[in-house]
Amino acid sequence: MSVAPQEQEPPRPIRRWRRPLDIGLRATGGVFAVLAATLSAVLELLLAPLRVGGHLIGVTVLVAVAVNIALSWFAVEAVGRRWAVALPALPWVAIMVIAADRTTEGDVLLVGNWVGLTLVVGGAMTFTVMAFRSILAPAPASGRY
Repeated sequence: MSVAPQEQEPPRPIRRWRRPLDIGLRATGGVFAVLAATLSAVLELLLAPLRVGGHLIGVTVLVAVAVNIALSWFAVEAVGRRWAVALPALPWVAIMVIAADRTTEGDVLLVGNWVGLTLVVGGAMTFTVMAFRSILAPAPASGRY
């Protein structure tokens, strides 16, 4: 009895351009997350003193929470690493800390009223919760993270 030789697939060609392209796209995603967080923090600071009928409205807190959730998700997906949540969190927190300090002229961008306090706490807690969820999430089977 003779056995037919098994057919083997020819080896796949090595695509040397995939690795640098992947690294470049991940780095671009990380840079975009940092820039978007910076823009988000500035926009939220501009919305913080918004008043309707002479009363402060806390719309900036809702914007901060929603945008920080989106930025955290985007950073992890774009970079492909769990630590990427820190990319948008660091510039956002740094801008908020700088905005809460007085300038040499005595100006303060982020006043310590209820809107300013809930903005800082809500935004920072959003990044914290997203980082915690990312840490606790099971690793995907593909070994992506």
